[in-house]
Amino acid sequence: MNAVHQSLQVPAAGVVLEADAVVPEPAQGLVLFAHGSGSGRHSPRNRYVAGALQDAGLATVLADLLTPEEEQVDARTGSLRFDIGLLAERVAALTDWLVEQEHTAHLGIGLFGASTGAAAALAAAAARPASVEAIVSRGGRPDLAGGLLRLVRQPTLLIVGERDTTVLELNRKAMRELGGETRLEVVPGASHLFEEPGALEEVARPAGDWFVRHLRPAPHGA
Repeated sequence: MNAVHQSLQVPAAGVVLEADAVVPEPAQGLVLFAHGSGSGRHSPRNRYVAGALQDAGLATVLADLLTPEEEQVDARTGSLRFDIGLLAERVAALTDWLVEQEHTAHLGIGLFGASTGAAAALAAAAARPASVEAIVSRGGRPDLAGGLLRLVRQPTLLIVGERDTTVLELNRKAMRELGGETRLEVVPGASHLFEEPGALEEVARPAGDWFVRHLRPAPHGA
């Protein structure tokens, strides 16, 4: 697979965020990852899913939503990872930046959110209805997006582990709030972090199918 690999520094909402981008040629769409619960672009789980999406012909951008200084504060306090407004603002700013870049301007954008990052992704999707075309949540907390769920019209796939019972119930409630096409995928035997053998594969496969189905590919020759 031919692909463009880039390490990026992205100006976003008054700060500069680090990101790693992989853009296959041709690409079927682009997926921006919104990490949560103290995770970042080096998350092995999200990198595994990103690799599977790349194999499906999708471009991926894994970005740190916090600066190194903010990550140090969050490591001590755990407060910023739950600041959904801050995280959503940065996801939206990253989306705006990607829309303007040569390698990604013609690609439909999807958001992949994990844990609290899923709430940030949904809130950003509500704020960017023209830019964001689809959302996938892995073990997410969509409830933390609050009343913004009703404003999300994009197709949304919620993936939750069968053993993650509290989060599973929160996702079922969120489905009744979301305004667009919604599907819940329950991974048998999986816990919140999908650490069981084969569990992440059961995240990556439906996520890839969802994005390929709903994202606009680049025009031929773009």
